[in-house]
Amino acid sequence: MSSPSLPDQTRLEFDSNRLMIDLCGELDANLVRIEAGTGAELHRTGNVILLLGEAEARLHAETTLRALYGRLQANKVVEAGDIDAAIRMPAEIFEEGREVTATPLEPMAIRTRKKTVEPRNGAQADYVRALYENDLVFGLGPAGTGKTYLAVAVAVAQFLEGRIDRIILSRPAVEAGERLGFLPGDMKEKVDPYMQPLYDALNDFLPARQVAKMIEEKQIEIAPLAFMRGRTLSHAFVILDEAQNATSMQMRMFLTRLGEGSRMAINGDTSQIDLPRGMLSGLVEAEQVLHGVKGIGFTRFSAQDVVRHPMVGKIVRAYAQAKPK
Repeated sequence: MSSPSLPDQTRLEFDSNRLMIDLCGELDANLVRIEAGTGAELHRTGNVILLLGEAEARLHAETTLRALYGRLQANKVVEAGDIDAAIRMPAEIFEEGREVTATPLEPMAIRTRKKTVEPRNGAQADYVRALYENDLVFGLGPAGTGKTYLAVAVAVAQFLEGRIDRIILSRPAVEAGERLGFLPGDMKEKVDPYMQPLYDALNDFLPARQVAKMIEEKQIEIAPLAFMRGRTLSHAFVILDEAQNATSMQMRMFLTRLGEGSRMAINGDTSQIDLPRGMLSGLVEAEQVLHGVKGIGFTRFSAQDVVRHPMVGKIVRAYAQAKPK
């Protein structure tokens, strides 16, 4: 792969015809996506891609192309989400004013039974790193940034590696006009709707039959936050989702459940608090009280880190910028 250049253009030549086809996509659709994300103009001739435009845009596109080609060389697929991730990482570096070099990105891989998961932006990479390096990690930011998904992925990976004995998933069962006691069914049927996002993440990483067996054998526990009182959670990976809806008392109770050989991930969005007016969110309080405590990691996500449909990021930004009426 070579890239001799003129002052206003960059020439990239790739070695493999087969990988070049996958890099460019059907009808060069991947190149069109990279053009839109980097601002550079891309022209393909055989195994050569010519990059035109401002120097920064060309470097951004070159970094993106090299990262994606590196994925293909490692026998990994290149999908729309991978392209967006490759575009996003160098873009973050540009925004922070750091130097960018046109070398392939080195993603952190989380290997589960059904798939390998890789962070798709800098915040996700920081979060995954924090989950491996700290006993307690807070993931703070809007919906769609992958907080819960990545935490469950790391929990599953650590279980498969034998580092923990069980996975415990919890979230506050905040009432939305109906009390749990008045809902039909037994307790599991009452709380399952609150837990569905956690089930969805588990089923993405493990075969459904294995998930069911692990739940039956208590290797996976999914329960409302209120059920955590009085327990000591040892040798477990514990995830608290939607933590902004935990009260101050509930949060303190949950934090003190951490037992020997365990790790905790606490995720939430402090802009989406559903507690009664005037009640302090335990997540807000914990962020203020625990910030700076050694061994506790904080990763903050923004609208730029949303990895769902691109429109989700625009919606989050619009609401964040809107003035309260």
